[in-house]
Amino acid sequence: MTTPRVVVVGDLITDVVAVLAGPLMNGSDTPAEIRFTGGGQAANTAAWLGALGVPVTLVGAVGADGPGRDRVAELERGGVDCAVTQVPEVPTGTVLVLATAEERTMVTERGANLRLSPAAVDAALDAAPDARHLHLSGYTLLDAGSRPAGLRALAAARERGLSISVDAASAAPLQRVGAAAFLGWVRGIDLLLVNAAEARVLAGGLDPAAQGRVLSASARWVVVKRGAAGAVWVDRDAMIAVAPTRRMSVVDPTGAGDAFAAGLLSTWLTGATPEAVLQRAGDLGASAVSQVGARPPA
Repeated sequence: MTTPRVVVVGDLITDVVAVLAGPLMNGSDTPAEIRFTGGGQAANTAAWLGALGVPVTLVGAVGADGPGRDRVAELERGGVDCAVTQVPEVPTGTVLVLATAEERTMVTERGANLRLSPAAVDAALDAAPDARHLHLSGYTLLDAGSRPAGLRALAAARERGLSISVDAASAAPLQRVGAAAFLGWVRGIDLLLVNAAEARVLAGGLDPAAQGRVLSASARWVVVKRGAAGAVWVDRDAMIAVAPTRRMSVVDPTGAGDAFAAGLLSTWLTGATPEAVLQRAGDLGASAVSQVGARPPA
């Protein structure tokens, strides 16, 4: 079955990725491999979907600057239709990523992403009448500047009869806005993706299956990502846990969750079983950690 068009809404940024050769030496020097690359949770997911041959539209905002033009051009070369607004006098977002094999820490300037407008979301959906699914990056909801656009995306998708997924994005900003607020914003969606840290913020320190059952009050289906331990799929009737079959040497974990989301959506939207969905998602996430950067290999 052909995968329907997916509209992805959220951040498009430049990642400055530093893969550290050892522990960060505060106040001194730490050797690293440093690379400038496209980033942003929504843009990364769209890029992986494009690489998988899924029809995909990215809705976002960049500055009227060189980095913004470069980010859009590289996505278009990868098969992504870009409904991306240029915002004058605001820079394209940038993230500094300090990565080790175990973890990555991000220092973020969201820039033009904060100026994404509800009108831009409506215009993009109007221009994609073949869309059947909307995927929203949680970052769009987690900052007051972009929240109206994120809420409009959810409402507009419901009005058009699209299925909806949301990636919870990041534990620290979730903690700042509060679990009750976030779960209220996403209540009634089809699919919620969370990693282990995000699940703790939203559902407490329970086991993954119990966290998923708590979160299923807000979403029809919940996927709790557990890194190398696999993932848990939960709905109101059943729980399925699948560990990835392929283990890769971890070079840079940046964007692994975005690749996971793309693998999941590309399979789930064809009507595959939860077991097959999680297997495909896990395989794609494993591929992502074996390279520097968050995008598919060129």
